[in-house]
Amino acid sequence: MSNKEKKGAFPSASDYAQAAEVFIPTPQTLSPSYRLAYRDTDFLLRDDLRSVRLQLELLKPELILKEHNIESTIIVFGSSRLIEPEVAHKQLAETEEAASGEKDGTNGLQAQKLKIMRTIAANSMYYEEARRLSSIISQASKASRDFKFVVVTGGGPGIMEAANRGAYDVGAENIGLNIVLPFEQKPNKYITPELCFQFHYFAIRKMHFLMRAKALVAFPGGFGTLDELFETLTLIQTRKIKPIPVLLFGSKFWNRIINFDAMVEEGTISPEDMELFQYVETAEEAWEIISKKLNGS
Repeated sequence: MSNKEKKGAFPSASDYAQAAEVFIPTPQTLSPSYRLAYRDTDFLLRDDLRSVRLQLELLKPELILKEHNIESTIIVFGSSRLIEPEVAHKQLAETEEAASGEKDGTNGLQAQKLKIMRTIAANSMYYEEARRLSSIISQASKASRDFKFVVVTGGGPGIMEAANRGAYDVGAENIGLNIVLPFEQKPNKYITPELCFQFHYFAIRKMHFLMRAKALVAFPGGFGTLDELFETLTLIQTRKIKPIPVLLFGSKFWNRIINFDAMVEEGTISPEDMELFQYVETAEEAWEIISKKLNGS
């Protein structure tokens, strides 16, 4: 974030903060109540200050993204557990070796683990597709005078890493919106450092995903991916946001996980709601749909 502040009649907040550090230690000046409010971490972390923290969490990324002139983004969602093919197949080989080494054959738990690992290895193709799609988007944006699309992800491993990596491969800026979690979440190394954010509140993070979004591509994923996908579909359905292309990558996965047709048959969504999204199978197909939609064709 830029440290430059407008010069005016009053000293800046930074000037005041520095001046406040110069004091003679007394019981009064050493008391927490004497600290400047905006320099008092204990005060800012109080439950009563939640509304202030929400505002700060909304404002900080907003100002930084504006400073980087980022106005249009393309979201890539997907599982943190779908890893690159080389690693996935190595882990599969290790799991198979461990299973074959068991004295009494593969027990139920090991059999389940092996089955899941085989599926993960097969689905590792999505890592490469996400990486390639991000490279295509970023390369097209760098070459265009008419638009600048920046890829944004949740900033973690798996599909998120793949998408950040694809932009990184072609030397393009990309964004990671990380969130504090007890597991699975740390910034991947391909995010542009100046555009790597950390959130506490899911709601504010979701807002930042969509505030500049021109399209959304959802790769296979778990609860988090489904949460983010359905919130976006709900906002489009209820006209809380303008329609954007929503692409579900891998129809085999999505048709197995979610029966949208059954929802229509049960009357819980309208037939026209099926038009809010499309299925795609390749990075090239996804980009063709996105580019045509954004070009108005």
